Amino acid sequence: MSQTAQHSEEMLDLLVIGGGINGAGIARDAAGRGLKVCLVEKDDLASHTSSASTKLVHGGLRYLEHLEFRLVRESLIERERLLKIAPHIVWPLRFVLPHDKGLRPSWLLRLGLFMYDHLGGRKLLPPTRTVNLREAPHGDFLEDRLVKGFEYSDCWVEDSRLVALNCVDAKERGADIRTRTECTGLARDGQHWNAVLSGPDGEAYVQARQVVNAAGPWVDKVLGRAIPRESHENLRLVKGSHLIFPKLFDGDHCYIFQNKDDRIIFAIPYERDFTLVGTTDQGFEGDPSGIDISPEEAEYICDAANEYLRTDISPDQAVSSYAGVRPLYDDKAASNSTVTRDYVFELEDTDENGAKAAPILSIFGGKITTYRKLAEHALKRLGQGDTSWTIDAHLPGGEIDPMRFDAFVTDLAMRYPWLPNGAALRLARAYGTRAEALIGGAQGLNDMGAHLGGDLFARELEYLIEHEFVRSADDALWRRSKLGLHLTKEERARVKDWFESEQASKKAAAL
Repeated sequence: MSQTAQHSEEMLDLLVIGGGINGAGIARDAAGRGLKVCLVEKDDLASHTSSASTKLVHGGLRYLEHLEFRLVRESLIERERLLKIAPHIVWPLRFVLPHDKGLRPSWLLRLGLFMYDHLGGRKLLPPTRTVNLREAPHGDFLEDRLVKGFEYSDCWVEDSRLVALNCVDAKERGADIRTRTECTGLARDGQHWNAVLSGPDGEAYVQARQVVNAAGPWVDKVLGRAIPRESHENLRLVKGSHLIFPKLFDGDHCYIFQNKDDRIIFAIPYERDFTLVGTTDQGFEGDPSGIDISPEEAEYICDAANEYLRTDISPDQAVSSYAGVRPLYDDKAASNSTVTRDYVFELEDTDENGAKAAPILSIFGGKITTYRKLAEHALKRLGQGDTSWTIDAHLPGGEIDPMRFDAFVTDLAMRYPWLPNGAALRLARAYGTRAEALIGGAQGLNDMGAHLGGDLFARELEYLIEHEFVRSADDALWRRSKLGLHLTKEERARVKDWFESEQASKKAAAL
């Protein structure tokens, strides 16, 4: 690292380490303020925690029980802000919470939902109402003992696309976004940091006045690299897993089921043809890089759901699953489900002698719902002022009235009547107003390039490579989309072959 300064690029204002939702949101906010920003992610964007969520923008109803009123209020306010700035990837859902005798009493549920309706100044979303669970559609799906429930509002989010679109916007505002690039060296040199960035083309050496450590499950590791003189054990890793089943019920409504262990699980319509069920809260130790649901977690999810379902489900019926690790701040709570989901900052801005030095801000915890507010708070802690430009600035493709999204889809289908059935909705949901840029001047399917399966054509992959940092089939099929669920094994292999062919062509052209 001693020679880093001699080989540095132009001085950065901010180096962001970590391409999850927190890092992406901070990079976008900082770039929009005119700062010179570089974000590095050792894998693909949203490769880990930020693509393994329950995919909700929500206030966190159960956090009320833990008296986290500030977090719930902030989350509820952000819920409608995100709906306004990204209505293509964020949309309203209605959740049904059955009352089950022996668990939380009816009056307590209603009180909690009353607070949930009013704590965040709800404007766009409909309020809570009581529902009869013996009537359709609930009576066909739930056990007979369940008579009354409460229906309330929250929102869905395409989590990994939220990360990608923040990075797209950051890049368009001047940020340098480097995926497959790891910060392998980080040393303070007075009022700046020297960093070694190891990527596909070798090592690069940069300087930065400030560093944000948003490395998620690896935040302590990065902090230990930057400040090796101190011990860093701030994380509590909590694993959350989900199962994906063939569609379990009709309709757009979702269910939230109370468990006897005081936890909850969700059953949510997913990708048109499926139902997403989860999640778990299990302490985790070890390498968080490529984790899977355990047999015990799968049984737990099914057992919890079967307390409510008329027809039981079992793990072998699931068509897919995913698991992720939440990098929570260790507040020493007794239970993994009660440890705070709020975000915590650790600012290190002095050297070993106690003198002021280049700062590194490490981020612990946080929720997808509050990422935008977290970014504002993080930059304020770094002395960048109290600016809120992101509060109403649309994410790429989000220039749509959230209450008229169906009309937008209809218009897109009319302008491109040759699109396959359902493709207009999928493209509108993924790309919003930028779907037209993806389609470009195509006059028919023959202009969309090779057909790779379903409604996926080569032109879409070319767009993702050019605009959304995609480098592999998995990036495209599982993070920028969930097309991997809809394509056959043979079609997924075809997409992989297409990427390999593209990479081979680029290498040949570079020779």
